[in-house]
Amino acid sequence: MKVVFFGSSEFAVESLKALLKRHSVLAVFTQPDRKKGRSLTLAQTPVKDCANLNKIDVLQPPDVCDVKTKQKLAGFDADLFIVVSFGQILSKEILRIPKKYAINVHFSLLPRWRGAAPINYAIMHDDKVTGVSVIKMNEFTDRGDVILTKSIQIDQDDDGLSLSAKLSHLGAQALLEAVDLIEKDKVQFMQQDETCATKASKLKKEDGLIDWTLSAKDIHNKVRGLLPWPCAYTYYQNKYIKILKTKLVNSNIENDREAIPGQISRVEKKEGIIVATGSGNILIQTLQSEGKRAMSAYDFVLGHHLKPGGKFGFKKT
Repeated sequence: MKVVFFGSSEFAVESLKALLKRHSVLAVFTQPDRKKGRSLTLAQTPVKDCANLNKIDVLQPPDVCDVKTKQKLAGFDADLFIVVSFGQILSKEILRIPKKYAINVHFSLLPRWRGAAPINYAIMHDDKVTGVSVIKMNEFTDRGDVILTKSIQIDQDDDGLSLSAKLSHLGAQALLEAVDLIEKDKVQFMQQDETCATKASKLKKEDGLIDWTLSAKDIHNKVRGLLPWPCAYTYYQNKYIKILKTKLVNSNIENDREAIPGQISRVEKKEGIIVATGSGNILIQTLQSEGKRAMSAYDFVLGHHLKPGGKFGFKKT
């Protein structure tokens, strides 16, 4: 099959690699290079890195729907457009260009978690199972008919990074199977059930702020789900601190039961900081102060002289 690939993030790289082994990738469309980090160094997308390595033509229009880009796309005479974590919306006119149609690999079991952050939302909402969906695209985001899905269990120790890696590989497998079905005209489309639809909105930095009145389990899932960005965070003595790794703990100690949400109940030697929540206790294992490297919570205790009774919470104004 002759395909044009649209992708930008690390999630899309495995799909591109898989396609290159079995099909003719005519060109790759990806997001423009952007400045990153404190030094504001110009960085290209992981998909561009992969395409360059494989000597595939790369195009980076700021707006994929502009007139010149539409003309360029029509000139490829592609069988399929394939979209994986691209970052721009393809117009109805563009979706009509390929000989067959455009398909998208989405990292959830649609119609659950439509939107920009399905992996994060699945973890934060304590889903036990997730997966990937390959859909025929239409003008409505993530609402196209489903070609196939593949499921995977969410392990208790999975976070946004580990689950993304698993789903990237699963997505590549699903994509090849879907393209094979399309090539053989064996696709049986399944309409999405709108009554089961949920939304995974684009994440914002402020989504990471921890509300310590929530249950320990909800906070733990937030910490897991918001890696690698924006990360769960809190404040200690008015200083911003990312919470990178936590563990649920059971405790029958009287002081733990009486502590108010956000209060440090105990410091466990070489383990970390036990903090009270709205329901239960949570062990902070790894954290990162603003401008510093990630460190074990116990090392943070030693350097900042944390003691039981101290409190994590909101920034005081």
